[in-house]
Amino acid sequence: MTVERTLHHFPLDPFSRQARLALGEKKLSFREQVEKYWERPPGLQALNPSGLTPVLVEADGGETIAICEAPAVLAHIEERYPDPPLLPASPAGRAEVRRLAHWFDTKFHFEVNGSILHEKMEKRLLGLGSPDPVVLRTGREALKVHLAYMEELLRDRTWLAGDRLSFADIAAAGHLSVIDYMGEGMWDAFPAVKTWYAKIKSRPSFRPLLADRQPGLPPSAHYHDLDF
Repeated sequence: MTVERTLHHFPLDPFSRQARLALGEKKLSFREQVEKYWERPPGLQALNPSGLTPVLVEADGGETIAICEAPAVLAHIEERYPDPPLLPASPAGRAEVRRLAHWFDTKFHFEVNGSILHEKMEKRLLGLGSPDPVVLRTGREALKVHLAYMEELLRDRTWLAGDRLSFADIAAAGHLSVIDYMGEGMWDAFPAVKTWYAKIKSRPSFRPLLADRQPGLPPSAHYHDLDF
């Protein structure tokens, strides 16, 4: 029996992008329901009382389940659709993937997104005025630190957690692709990270993200360019 999937998401939400990338890597079809989460739509609130995206709804015969927010969505996808794997087979490998995914979802999200995306995206969506240059500068300095750490990892690794694409790369790409959309990438200063991003940006799962557009928030000139 065919499983029907609906992903409730916002295109420029880094966590929603993780879900889209993971579904794409697994070659799982889904219907998109774009949600303006900041308006607290009742339908989204009913599915996830936190009001956050993404939410994946799967209907399989008589059973319908809602999987709320990126960590749970990615774990569900891996458990139910294990091929191709996005977690390594070894316990050590899985631990490293989970460590890095958590790094991006907590430390990066707080230190970088909390400044750059808040000032350049969330304030625009909420009508809160112009970006604060001091806060943007703080976010950019934090971004340099995170990119330097990625550069160090990628000197000895093909992908962030090892030799294969994993949820660590999907987590990082979800966050950095929105930073790139905003024109805040520092790719030339970090060549290994630039090579990594070019590889993941060229994957079929990433193509739908390159088409994303938000009224009033145009992407950077090179955002859709695979040879940036």
